[in-house]
Amino acid sequence: MDELRVLLQENLNTEFLSAVLSNPRIKDGTEKVKVRPLLKKGTLFFQVETFRNRQAFHENLTAPQACEALARQMENMKQMQLETQKNHYTVLVSKKGKVTVKKKAQTGKIRPAELSHDRKKHYILEEGTAVPFLVDLGVMTKEGKIVHARYDKFRQINRFLEFIEDILPRLERGRELTILDFGCGKSYLTFAMYYYLHELKGYDIRIIGLDLKREVIIRCNELAEKYGYQKLKFLVGDIADYTGVDRVDMVVTLHACDTATDFALAKAVGWNAKVILSVPCCQHELNRQIQSDVLAPVLKYGLIRERMAALVTDALRAEYLEREGYDVQILEFIDMEHTPKNILIRAVQNGRCGENQESIKKCEEFLHVSPTLKRLLDHKGEV
Repeated sequence: MDELRVLLQENLNTEFLSAVLSNPRIKDGTEKVKVRPLLKKGTLFFQVETFRNRQAFHENLTAPQACEALARQMENMKQMQLETQKNHYTVLVSKKGKVTVKKKAQTGKIRPAELSHDRKKHYILEEGTAVPFLVDLGVMTKEGKIVHARYDKFRQINRFLEFIEDILPRLERGRELTILDFGCGKSYLTFAMYYYLHELKGYDIRIIGLDLKREVIIRCNELAEKYGYQKLKFLVGDIADYTGVDRVDMVVTLHACDTATDFALAKAVGWNAKVILSVPCCQHELNRQIQSDVLAPVLKYGLIRERMAALVTDALRAEYLEREGYDVQILEFIDMEHTPKNILIRAVQNGRCGENQESIKKCEEFLHVSPTLKRLLDHKGEV
Protein backbone atom coordinates (compact mmCIF):
# COMPACT_ATOMS: atom_id res chain seq x y z
CA MET A 1 0.00 0.00 0.00
CA ASP A 2 3.03 2.33 -0.09
CA GLU A 3 2.12 3.60 -3.57
CA LEU A 4 -1.40 4.37 -2.36
CA ARG A 5 -0.10 6.26 0.69
CA VAL A 6 2.15 8.37 -1.54
CA LEU A 7 -0.83 9.17 -3.80
CA LEU A 8 -2.94 10.23 -0.81
CA GLN A 9 -0.13 12.28 0.76
CA GLU A 10 0.35 14.15 -2.52
CA ASN A 11 -3.34 14.90 -3.05
CA LEU A 12 -4.94 15.46 0.36
CA ASN A 13 -4.56 19.22 0.10
CA THR A 14 -6.48 22.32 -1.01
CA GLU A 15 -6.86 20.97 -4.57
CA PHE A 16 -8.58 17.77 -3.39
CA LEU A 17 -12.23 17.48 -4.51
CA SER A 18 -13.53 14.06 -3.52
CA ALA A 19 -12.85 10.35 -3.21
CA VAL A 20 -15.09 7.29 -3.23
CA LEU A 21 -13.91 3.88 -1.98
CA SER A 22 -16.15 1.00 -3.04
CA ASN A 23 -16.54 -2.67 -3.93
CA PRO A 24 -15.57 -4.33 -0.62
CA ARG A 25 -14.03 -7.79 -0.57
CA ILE A 26 -15.79 -8.74 2.66
CA LYS A 27 -19.50 -7.96 2.32
CA ASP A 28 -20.43 -7.87 6.02
CA GLY A 29 -18.55 -4.69 6.88
CA THR A 30 -18.08 -1.28 5.33
CA GLU A 31 -19.95 -0.93 2.03
CA LYS A 32 -18.58 2.39 0.77
CA VAL A 33 -16.50 5.36 1.93
CA LYS A 34 -16.86 8.93 0.65
CA VAL A 35 -14.37 11.71 1.37
CA ARG A 36 -14.65 15.46 0.94
CA PRO A 37 -12.56 18.45 2.12
CA LEU A 38 -13.92 20.55 4.97
CA LEU A 39 -12.79 23.90 6.36
CA LYS A 40 -13.32 24.42 10.11
CA LYS A 41 -12.02 27.55 11.84
CA GLY A 42 -9.51 28.07 9.06
CA THR A 43 -8.11 24.52 9.23
CA LEU A 44 -8.46 22.03 6.38
CA PHE A 45 -9.98 18.70 7.39
CA PHE A 46 -11.21 15.73 5.38
CA GLN A 47 -14.66 14.41 6.22
CA VAL A 48 -14.69 10.61 5.89
CA GLU A 49 -18.23 9.27 5.52
CA THR A 50 -18.38 5.51 6.06
CA PHE A 51 -21.48 3.53 5.03
CA ARG A 52 -22.10 0.46 7.14
CA ASN A 53 -25.31 -1.53 7.76
CA ARG A 54 -27.45 1.11 6.03
CA GLN A 55 -26.02 3.82 8.29
CA ALA A 56 -23.51 6.60 7.65
CA PHE A 57 -20.73 7.46 10.13
CA HIS A 58 -18.67 10.67 9.89
CA GLU A 59 -15.15 11.58 10.99
CA ASN A 60 -13.33 14.86 10.39
CA LEU A 61 -9.62 14.04 10.03
CA THR A 62 -6.43 15.94 9.31
CA ALA A 63 -4.55 15.06 6.11
CA PRO A 64 -2.14 12.59 7.82
CA GLN A 65 -5.02 10.98 9.74
CA ALA A 66 -7.13 10.71 6.59
CA CYS A 67 -4.22 9.21 4.68
CA GLU A 68 -3.82 6.39 7.20
CA ALA A 69 -7.59 5.84 7.57
CA LEU A 70 -8.12 5.55 3.82
CA ALA A 71 -5.10 3.28 3.36
CA ARG A 72 -6.57 0.93 5.99
CA GLN A 73 -10.00 1.03 4.35
CA MET A 74 -8.47 0.15 0.98
CA GLU A 75 -7.17 -3.12 2.41
CA ASN A 76 -10.79 -4.33 2.08
CA MET A 77 -11.78 -2.31 -0.99
CA LYS A 78 -11.14 -3.14 -4.63
CA GLN A 79 -11.33 0.37 -6.05
CA MET A 80 -11.17 4.08 -5.36
CA GLN A 81 -12.08 7.11 -7.47
CA LEU A 82 -10.13 10.21 -6.43
CA GLU A 83 -10.58 13.65 -7.98
CA THR A 84 -8.54 16.81 -7.64
CA GLN A 85 -8.84 20.06 -9.54
CA LYS A 86 -6.11 18.85 -11.91
CA ASN A 87 -6.51 15.07 -12.21
CA HIS A 88 -8.87 12.12 -11.90
CA TYR A 89 -7.36 8.93 -10.42
CA THR A 90 -8.70 5.39 -10.55
CA VAL A 91 -7.10 3.08 -7.99
CA LEU A 92 -7.56 -0.69 -8.28
CA VAL A 93 -6.35 -3.17 -5.66
CA SER A 94 -5.92 -6.85 -6.61
CA LYS A 95 -6.54 -9.86 -4.37
CA LYS A 96 -2.82 -9.98 -3.56
CA GLY A 97 -2.76 -6.31 -2.64
CA LYS A 98 -1.17 -5.02 -5.85
CA VAL A 99 -2.12 -1.37 -6.39
CA THR A 100 -2.75 -0.04 -9.90
CA VAL A 101 -3.21 3.72 -10.35
CA LYS A 102 -4.64 5.22 -13.54
CA LYS A 103 -4.30 8.99 -13.90
CA LYS A 104 -6.24 11.24 -16.27
CA ALA A 105 -6.03 15.02 -16.52
CA GLN A 106 -9.26 16.91 -15.84
CA THR A 107 -10.84 18.59 -18.85
CA GLY A 108 -13.04 21.69 -18.89
CA LYS A 109 -13.73 24.03 -16.02
CA ILE A 110 -13.60 22.30 -12.64
CA ARG A 111 -15.53 23.85 -9.77
CA PRO A 112 -13.65 24.02 -6.45
CA ALA A 113 -14.93 21.87 -3.61
CA GLU A 114 -17.63 23.17 -1.27
CA LEU A 115 -15.78 23.47 2.05
CA SER A 116 -18.68 24.52 4.28
CA HIS A 117 -19.49 22.26 7.22
CA ASP A 118 -23.25 22.80 6.96
CA ARG A 119 -23.82 22.19 3.29
CA LYS A 120 -26.82 20.81 1.45
CA LYS A 121 -26.75 17.19 0.25
CA HIS A 122 -24.50 16.74 -2.76
CA TYR A 123 -26.11 15.33 -5.89
CA ILE A 124 -24.32 14.30 -9.07
CA LEU A 125 -26.80 16.48 -10.97
CA GLU A 126 -26.97 19.60 -8.81
CA GLU A 127 -30.01 21.76 -8.25
CA GLY A 128 -29.43 25.26 -9.62
CA THR A 129 -27.80 24.10 -12.85
CA ALA A 130 -30.40 23.61 -15.57
CA VAL A 131 -30.05 20.26 -17.35
CA PRO A 132 -31.95 20.34 -20.68
CA PHE A 133 -33.48 16.87 -20.55
CA LEU A 134 -34.64 17.38 -16.94
CA VAL A 135 -36.33 20.62 -17.99
CA ASP A 136 -38.13 18.95 -20.92
CA LEU A 137 -39.13 15.99 -18.76
CA GLY A 138 -40.69 18.31 -16.20
CA VAL A 139 -38.25 17.64 -13.35
CA MET A 140 -36.52 21.06 -13.47
CA THR A 141 -37.54 24.60 -14.31
CA LYS A 142 -35.58 26.60 -16.90
CA GLU A 143 -33.81 28.28 -13.98
CA GLY A 144 -32.55 24.92 -12.67
CA LYS A 145 -34.93 24.65 -9.70
CA ILE A 146 -36.41 21.24 -8.95
CA VAL A 147 -40.17 21.06 -9.49
CA HIS A 148 -41.50 20.24 -6.03
CA ALA A 149 -43.84 17.48 -7.22
CA ARG A 150 -40.94 15.79 -9.09
CA TYR A 151 -38.34 15.90 -6.32
CA ASP A 152 -38.56 12.14 -5.76
CA LYS A 153 -37.79 11.60 -9.45
CA PHE A 154 -34.78 13.95 -9.14
CA ARG A 155 -33.47 11.97 -6.16
CA GLN A 156 -34.09 8.68 -7.97
CA ILE A 157 -32.11 9.82 -11.02
CA ASN A 158 -29.17 10.89 -8.83
CA ARG A 159 -29.29 7.66 -6.85
CA PHE A 160 -29.13 5.70 -10.08
CA LEU A 161 -26.11 7.71 -11.23
CA GLU A 162 -24.39 6.93 -7.92
CA PHE A 163 -24.70 3.21 -8.76
CA ILE A 164 -23.00 3.92 -12.10
CA GLU A 165 -20.34 6.10 -10.45
CA ASP A 166 -19.26 3.10 -8.38
CA ILE A 167 -18.55 0.94 -11.43
CA LEU A 168 -16.76 3.51 -13.61
CA PRO A 169 -13.40 1.66 -13.23
CA ARG A 170 -14.96 -1.28 -15.09
CA LEU A 171 -15.82 0.83 -18.13
CA GLU A 172 -12.92 1.15 -20.56
CA ARG A 173 -11.81 4.43 -22.04
CA GLY A 174 -10.30 4.76 -25.49
CA ARG A 175 -13.04 2.95 -27.41
CA GLU A 176 -16.77 3.23 -27.99
CA LEU A 177 -18.83 1.55 -25.25
CA THR A 178 -22.26 0.11 -25.99
CA ILE A 179 -25.00 0.34 -23.37
CA LEU A 180 -28.39 -1.27 -23.88
CA ASP A 181 -31.43 -0.10 -21.90
CA PHE A 182 -34.25 -2.66 -22.07
CA GLY A 183 -37.73 -1.32 -21.31
CA CYS A 184 -36.55 2.29 -21.25
CA GLY A 185 -40.06 3.85 -21.06
CA LYS A 186 -39.96 7.65 -20.85
CA SER A 187 -36.18 7.32 -20.47
CA TYR A 188 -35.47 9.66 -17.55
CA LEU A 189 -32.59 7.40 -16.54
CA THR A 190 -31.44 6.71 -20.10
CA PHE A 191 -30.95 10.42 -20.75
CA ALA A 192 -29.30 10.75 -17.34
CA MET A 193 -26.83 7.97 -18.19
CA TYR A 194 -25.88 9.59 -21.48
CA TYR A 195 -25.53 13.05 -19.95
CA TYR A 196 -23.45 11.79 -17.03
CA LEU A 197 -21.16 9.40 -18.92
CA HIS A 198 -20.70 11.40 -22.13
CA GLU A 199 -21.19 15.05 -21.19
CA LEU A 200 -19.78 15.05 -17.64
CA LYS A 201 -17.29 12.13 -17.67
CA GLY A 202 -16.20 12.19 -21.31
CA TYR A 203 -16.81 8.53 -22.21
CA ASP A 204 -17.32 7.58 -25.85
CA ILE A 205 -20.63 5.76 -25.51
CA ARG A 206 -23.48 4.51 -27.64
CA ILE A 207 -26.76 3.93 -25.81
CA ILE A 208 -29.70 2.06 -27.31
CA GLY A 209 -33.07 2.32 -25.57
CA LEU A 210 -35.65 -0.38 -26.32
CA ASP A 211 -39.36 -0.30 -25.52
CA LEU A 212 -42.66 -1.54 -26.94
CA LYS A 213 -44.47 1.84 -26.74
CA ARG A 214 -44.05 3.43 -30.17
CA GLU A 215 -45.25 6.91 -29.19
CA VAL A 216 -42.78 7.03 -26.29
CA ILE A 217 -39.90 5.95 -28.55
CA ILE A 218 -40.77 8.68 -31.09
CA ARG A 219 -40.74 11.34 -28.36
CA CYS A 220 -37.42 10.12 -26.92
CA ASN A 221 -35.74 10.17 -30.33
CA GLU A 222 -37.00 13.74 -30.86
CA LEU A 223 -35.46 14.82 -27.55
CA ALA A 224 -32.15 13.05 -28.28
CA GLU A 225 -31.93 14.85 -31.62
CA LYS A 226 -32.82 18.18 -29.96
CA TYR A 227 -29.94 17.85 -27.46
CA GLY A 228 -27.45 16.70 -30.09
CA TYR A 229 -27.01 13.30 -28.45
CA GLN A 230 -25.84 11.62 -31.65
CA LYS A 231 -25.13 8.22 -30.12
CA LEU A 232 -28.38 7.92 -28.16
CA LYS A 233 -31.04 6.03 -30.13
CA PHE A 234 -34.43 4.58 -29.20
CA LEU A 235 -36.04 1.60 -30.92
CA VAL A 236 -39.39 -0.16 -30.75
CA GLY A 237 -38.80 -3.78 -29.86
CA ASP A 238 -39.15 -6.72 -27.51
CA ILE A 239 -36.43 -7.76 -25.09
CA ALA A 240 -36.57 -11.46 -25.95
CA ASP A 241 -36.21 -10.93 -29.70
CA TYR A 242 -33.62 -8.15 -29.88
CA THR A 243 -30.52 -9.06 -31.91
CA GLY A 244 -29.29 -5.65 -33.04
CA VAL A 245 -25.82 -5.80 -31.49
CA ASP A 246 -23.04 -8.38 -31.08
CA ARG A 247 -21.15 -6.81 -28.16
CA VAL A 248 -22.53 -4.93 -25.16
CA ASP A 249 -20.55 -3.40 -22.28
CA MET A 250 -23.44 -2.59 -19.95
CA VAL A 251 -27.06 -3.72 -19.84
CA VAL A 252 -29.72 -1.79 -17.95
CA THR A 253 -33.18 -3.20 -17.39
CA LEU A 254 -35.55 -1.14 -15.25
CA HIS A 255 -39.04 -2.34 -14.36
CA ALA A 256 -39.21 -4.99 -17.05
CA CYS A 257 -42.29 -6.95 -16.01
CA ASP A 258 -42.03 -10.49 -14.63
CA THR A 259 -39.91 -12.79 -16.84
CA ALA A 260 -38.97 -9.94 -19.23
CA THR A 261 -36.26 -9.18 -16.66
CA ASP A 262 -34.98 -12.75 -17.04
CA PHE A 263 -34.73 -12.44 -20.82
CA ALA A 264 -32.80 -9.17 -20.40
CA LEU A 265 -30.40 -10.71 -17.87
CA ALA A 266 -29.84 -13.76 -20.08
CA LYS A 267 -29.12 -11.48 -23.05
CA ALA A 268 -26.62 -9.55 -20.93
CA VAL A 269 -24.78 -12.72 -19.92
CA GLY A 270 -24.79 -13.94 -23.53
CA TRP A 271 -23.21 -10.66 -24.64
CA ASN A 272 -20.54 -10.99 -21.94
CA ALA A 273 -21.62 -7.59 -20.52
CA LYS A 274 -19.15 -6.19 -17.99
CA VAL A 275 -21.89 -4.50 -15.94
CA ILE A 276 -25.59 -5.26 -15.40
CA LEU A 277 -28.04 -2.96 -13.59
CA SER A 278 -31.52 -4.39 -13.12
CA VAL A 279 -34.60 -3.20 -11.24
CA PRO A 280 -37.11 -6.08 -11.56
CA CYS A 281 -40.87 -5.63 -11.47
CA CYS A 282 -44.01 -7.75 -10.96
CA GLN A 283 -42.41 -11.12 -10.20
CA HIS A 284 -45.31 -13.55 -10.65
CA GLU A 285 -43.60 -16.69 -11.94
CA LEU A 286 -42.37 -18.19 -8.65
CA ASN A 287 -45.59 -17.25 -6.88
CA ARG A 288 -47.23 -19.96 -9.00
CA GLN A 289 -44.41 -22.48 -8.45
CA ILE A 290 -43.16 -22.17 -4.90
CA GLN A 291 -44.05 -25.14 -2.66
CA SER A 292 -42.64 -26.20 0.71
CA ASP A 293 -44.11 -28.35 3.45
CA VAL A 294 -41.89 -26.60 5.98
CA LEU A 295 -43.03 -23.13 4.88
CA ALA A 296 -46.68 -24.10 4.27
CA PRO A 297 -47.97 -22.24 7.39
CA VAL A 298 -46.36 -19.05 6.06
CA LEU A 299 -47.12 -19.46 2.36
CA LYS A 300 -50.86 -19.91 2.92
CA TYR A 301 -51.18 -16.13 3.35
CA GLY A 302 -51.49 -14.69 -0.14
CA LEU A 303 -49.75 -11.37 0.49
CA ILE A 304 -46.86 -13.04 2.34
CA ARG A 305 -46.53 -15.67 -0.39
CA GLU A 306 -46.40 -12.94 -3.05
CA ARG A 307 -43.70 -10.98 -1.27
CA MET A 308 -41.61 -14.03 -0.42
CA ALA A 309 -41.84 -15.27 -4.00
CA ALA A 310 -40.68 -11.88 -5.30
CA LEU A 311 -37.70 -11.79 -2.91
CA VAL A 312 -36.73 -15.37 -3.72
CA THR A 313 -36.96 -14.55 -7.44
CA ASP A 314 -34.51 -11.67 -7.13
CA ALA A 315 -32.18 -13.57 -4.80
CA LEU A 316 -31.99 -16.49 -7.24
CA ARG A 317 -31.39 -14.08 -10.12
CA ALA A 318 -28.42 -12.75 -8.17
CA GLU A 319 -27.17 -16.30 -7.55
CA TYR A 320 -27.45 -17.25 -11.23
CA LEU A 321 -25.44 -14.16 -12.17
CA GLU A 322 -22.78 -15.09 -9.59
CA ARG A 323 -22.70 -18.58 -11.11
CA GLU A 324 -22.03 -16.98 -14.49
CA GLY A 325 -19.02 -15.03 -13.21
CA TYR A 326 -20.32 -11.80 -11.68
CA ASP A 327 -19.93 -10.04 -8.34
CA VAL A 328 -23.52 -9.24 -7.39
CA GLN A 329 -25.10 -6.83 -4.94
CA ILE A 330 -28.78 -6.33 -4.16
CA LEU A 331 -29.36 -2.68 -3.27
CA GLU A 332 -32.22 -0.35 -2.44
CA PHE A 333 -32.91 1.80 -5.48
CA ILE A 334 -34.48 4.78 -3.66
CA ASP A 335 -35.80 5.37 -0.14
CA MET A 336 -38.15 2.61 0.94
CA GLU A 337 -40.92 4.98 2.05
CA HIS A 338 -41.38 6.15 -1.53
CA THR A 339 -41.35 2.89 -3.51
CA PRO A 340 -41.08 -0.18 -1.26
CA LYS A 341 -40.80 -2.61 -4.19
CA ASN A 342 -37.66 -1.15 -5.76
CA ILE A 343 -34.65 -3.44 -5.48
CA LEU A 344 -31.66 -2.98 -7.77
CA ILE A 345 -29.44 -5.88 -8.79
CA ARG A 346 -25.94 -4.69 -9.69
CA ALA A 347 -23.64 -7.26 -11.27
CA VAL A 348 -20.01 -6.67 -12.26
CA GLN A 349 -18.11 -9.33 -14.16
CA ASN A 350 -15.28 -11.10 -12.32
CA GLY A 351 -14.68 -14.21 -14.46
CA ARG A 352 -15.19 -16.76 -11.66
CA CYS A 353 -17.95 -19.16 -12.72
CA GLY A 354 -19.86 -21.98 -11.08
CA GLU A 355 -18.70 -21.68 -7.47
CA ASN A 356 -22.26 -21.62 -6.03
CA GLN A 357 -23.82 -24.30 -8.27
CA GLU A 358 -24.60 -26.82 -5.53
CA SER A 359 -26.17 -24.33 -3.11
CA ILE A 360 -28.46 -23.02 -5.89
CA LYS A 361 -29.59 -26.54 -6.73
CA LYS A 362 -30.46 -27.31 -3.10
CA CYS A 363 -32.50 -24.11 -2.84
CA GLU A 364 -34.40 -24.87 -6.07
CA GLU A 365 -35.21 -28.37 -4.86
CA PHE A 366 -36.31 -27.17 -1.42
CA LEU A 367 -38.73 -24.63 -2.88
CA HIS A 368 -39.71 -26.71 -5.97
CA VAL A 369 -38.97 -23.84 -8.36
CA SER A 370 -37.51 -23.59 -11.85
CA PRO A 371 -37.15 -19.89 -12.77
CA THR A 372 -37.02 -18.69 -16.36
CA LEU A 373 -33.52 -17.25 -15.96
CA LYS A 374 -32.18 -20.65 -14.91
CA ARG A 375 -33.66 -22.29 -18.01
CA LEU A 376 -32.44 -19.53 -20.32
CA LEU A 377 -28.88 -19.73 -19.01
CA ASP A 378 -28.83 -23.52 -18.90
CA HIS A 379 -29.99 -23.75 -22.51
CA LYS A 380 -28.12 -20.77 -23.95
CA GLY A 381 -31.17 -18.60 -24.43
CA GLU A 382 -33.66 -21.27 -25.46
CA VAL A 383 -36.60 -22.09 -23.18
